[in-house]
Amino acid sequence: MADDIKRFYDGLAADYHLIFEDWNASISRQSAALATILERECGTPHAVRVLDCACGIGTQALGLASRGFRITGSDLSPSSIERARAEAERRALKIPFYVADMLDLTVIPDGDFDAVVCMDNALPHFESPEPLGEALTQIRKKLRSAAVFIASIRDYDRLVQERPAVQGPTFYTEEKKRRMVHQVWDWIDDWHYTFHLYITRQVHDGWETQHYVSNYRALLRVELSHALKIAGFTKCRWLFEEKSGFYQPIILATAQ
Repeated sequence: MADDIKRFYDGLAADYHLIFEDWNASISRQSAALATILERECGTPHAVRVLDCACGIGTQALGLASRGFRITGSDLSPSSIERARAEAERRALKIPFYVADMLDLTVIPDGDFDAVVCMDNALPHFESPEPLGEALTQIRKKLRSAAVFIASIRDYDRLVQERPAVQGPTFYTEEKKRRMVHQVWDWIDDWHYTFHLYITRQVHDGWETQHYVSNYRALLRVELSHALKIAGFTKCRWLFEEKSGFYQPIILATAQ
């Protein structure tokens, strides 16, 4: 499974920013929401060490670092990490990045982080409880006692009832050229689906479409809360957009 996920994000790394209408605005908006939570849970940004263990091309890591948090980033996709390093350099941000699967975070030399974040629906890539539990155990080992874990997932409690087949399309315009982003969800069973992402762009001589495919499990909130407790976390609590300002449900858990 890890190889399939790595291929998905390696392929997407160059185009990931195109999912957003304005990636820089999304970086700022998402980091503002996370910074509020981190300051409340951990304290002053310059004293808070944060591991972003599914950092991708840096959407959260770049924004949090620009706000003064001491960020380390990791991702299983080498292409995403290469892009994140280039984006950090372009912004004059000093962020150590590592290629690391969440199932084995030992390549990251630091430990005793004040917080680990895992955003943008990364955890539901684990298609069964066993690898999810191992990933959460690895995350727990990177945290000091009483530190916080913050993750976001799609609202699967609602989505398993609706079983959507399509999300979007969303239309954007950039430099007088149009772009369309949409998703197709092929449900394999009640809890698993194949995710198709299409990015269609207007180019000088017509249109071009990029197609990216991955698999997800519909991870319910009670399941994730239970898995966190088994992995050594307590005080699991959920925040929703009206209170967090983040576009997905967020879970917070405290390392025992």
